[in-house]
Amino acid sequence: MKTAVAPRKSPRQARSQATCEAILDATARILVERGYAATNTNLVAERAGVSVGSLYQYFPNKDALIAALHDRHARQMNEVVEREIMRCEGLAFEAALQAIISGLVEAHRMEAGLHRVLETQLAGLDTLDEHAAVEARISSQLRTLLSRYTDEIRVPNLDLAIYVLMHSLHALVHAVVYERPSGVTLEEATAEMVRLTSLYLRTPAT
Repeated sequence: MKTAVAPRKSPRQARSQATCEAILDATARILVERGYAATNTNLVAERAGVSVGSLYQYFPNKDALIAALHDRHARQMNEVVEREIMRCEGLAFEAALQAIISGLVEAHRMEAGLHRVLETQLAGLDTLDEHAAVEARISSQLRTLLSRYTDEIRVPNLDLAIYVLMHSLHALVHAVVYERPSGVTLEEATAEMVRLTSLYLRTPAT
C-alpha cells in the first residue's frame, strides 16, 4: 500500500498556520541534523513545541511532513527566481541572463543543507502537482523574458531551448553551489554559466 503524502487538512486560521510552519521548520532542522531515517513525528512534535496529536491533525505521517516541506521549499525558491525575472524588465540581454542565473544560484543557496537532503535523498517525496506547477511557471516566465531578445537569440526553437536551459542550468547550479572546485569563487562560476548560456542562445543552428 502506498504511503499517503498529502496533508490531512490545510490550516485556515493564523494560529493553525503558525503551528504548521513551526512543525515544518522543526522537520527541516531535524532532517539536516539527523537525516531521514532518524527523523520521526514524535521528535518533530517535541522540537516544534506541539503535541503529536496536533501534528497528526495536519500530517498523517513522516512522509507527508517531508512532502509538505519539499513543496514549501520549492515555492520559496520559485519566489526568488520569479523576483529576479521580474527585475529583468528593461535590462540588456547579458544583464538579464546575469540576473536570472544569479537568482537561480541564490535560490539554491537558500537553506542549502535542506535542499541537498531533499534533492539527494528524498526527491520522490514531493507532490507532483506542485513540482510541475513550479517548473511550468518558471518555464513560462523564462519564455516571456527571452522573447524580448529575439534580435539577439539565434536558436531555431525557443521552446526547446528553454527546455534545455531549464535542465542544464539546474545541473550546473547544483554543481556550482555544492561541488565548486577549490579556488573558484561563486561569482566566477556564475559568470561562466552566464557566458555559456549566452553562447548557446546566440549560436545559430548549423
